[in-house]
Amino acid sequence: MTGSREPPAHPIRAFYGRRRGHRLRPHRRALLDTYLPRIGVDLPAAGGRLDPEILFDHAPSDIWLEIGFGSGEHLAHQAGLHPHIGFVGCEPYVNGTASLLGKIDDGGLANIRVYPDDARDLLDVLPDASIGRLYLLFPDPWPKTRHHRRRLINDANLNVFARVLKDAAEFWFATDHTEYCRWTLGLLLRHPGFDWLAEGAADWRRPAEAPPTRYEVKSAGEGRSAIYLKFRRRERVSNSAA
Repeated sequence: MTGSREPPAHPIRAFYGRRRGHRLRPHRRALLDTYLPRIGVDLPAAGGRLDPEILFDHAPSDIWLEIGFGSGEHLAHQAGLHPHIGFVGCEPYVNGTASLLGKIDDGGLANIRVYPDDARDLLDVLPDASIGRLYLLFPDPWPKTRHHRRRLINDANLNVFARVLKDAAEFWFATDHTEYCRWTLGLLLRHPGFDWLAEGAADWRRPAEAPPTRYEVKSAGEGRSAIYLKFRRRERVSNSAA
């Protein structure tokens, strides 16, 4: 039909947060222009699914996903510790993506792929039970009550997390905002797809294998304590998220 348009390949969502910061140095700019196209993730056409294992040159033993990797300290560290795991990182902030690319280049890390945009779009196209671990570390707490709807932790997103996580897969969440911690714990404790793994006070602290991120160091310097929560995806008993 004349004047008709194809529907968008993926739903258009409101995005809250920065996409760009200070002007990038030439080397970082060059990494975005030349390196990101080699390891960036392209989404399939509308209705398609993306098998994350095909993103890697050699079949990984598992796929771990980090949403909002910031400057990439944690993601690069985990990729170095676990070279047999395929890591996918999502980060719409251009400066953070450039920072991670520098770490990948410096460390010769071949097991990281990057989706430099809204993680929700990637989650939509991942197959059921395709992710072995999910990290969400220090997301924006959106502390004002009128902004709580912007939080990444909500019932709808938890349903998506439960869909893409394998049985017994872990979900790691960290925050330095006490109220957001209570919010997150409350939603996950009532969700049928997750069990909280804490058994003692030490389980609220940063795990030994997770390095302090730049944000966490800054937060500690300002007198705020980081809280880590770890959950396990329950075994599926039906085709539902429960």
